[in-house]
Amino acid sequence: MANYLFLFVGGEMEMPEGEDERNKVMAAWGKWFEGMGDAVVDPGGPLGQAASVSSGDGKAADVSGYTVVKADGIEGAKELAKNSPHLDAGGTVSVHEIAKM
Repeated sequence: MANYLFLFVGGEMEMPEGEDERNKVMAAWGKWFEGMGDAVVDPGGPLGQAASVSSGDGKAADVSGYTVVKADGIEGAKELAKNSPHLDAGGTVSVHEIAKM
């Protein structure tokens, strides 16, 4: 088993203003995490302001959060990512194997 990093890219990044809508969003995330069970290594969380330090323009990718899971391969990790509520918000889940050092 390897660990995989899910990066939540793009999509609606703001929480809805109404309490009912916020509760609906949070319930969807809770259901997704619950469905992954022991595969969740670190549920992660939202990310704030970002910047890149490089010889380029210093713009960071539009990443709003992360999660770490364990899976038997990249295909298994992709299957876990397919039910992410972030997809319903118009975003993408970028799946990366965490290299063992």
